[in-house]
Amino acid sequence: MSSITEPVLLVPERRRYEMNVAGQVAFIDYRREGRIIALTHAEVPAALNGRGIGSALVRGTLEQIKAAGDQVRPLCSFVAAYMAQHPEYQGLRADPKG
Repeated sequence: MSSITEPVLLVPERRRYEMNVAGQVAFIDYRREGRIIALTHAEVPAALNGRGIGSALVRGTLEQIKAAGDQVRPLCSFVAAYMAQHPEYQGLRADPKG
C-alpha cells in the first residue's frame, strides 16, 4: 500500500477527481450517469510516475464514490486494472462482468 496522504478532491466543474502532489495535479475524468460514475480517463504527470500516485488517486476516488452510495463504470483501463486487483471494490462495479 502506498504512503501517499494527499487528499483526492471532487471537482464537479471540471468533471474530475484531482490529487495535488508537489504542485502538480493528477486526475481522473468522469461522467455521471445517474447513480453511476463512469471513470473515463486517468492521468498522472510524468514527473510523478513510479510513486504510487495513480493507485492512490484511484483508491481515493473509489472511496468517495463508495461513501456517496454510487456505483462505478471503469472505462479507463488503469482504473479497471486497479479494480481487478482489489476485490474489495468489486461491489462498486455497475457492470460486474466487465
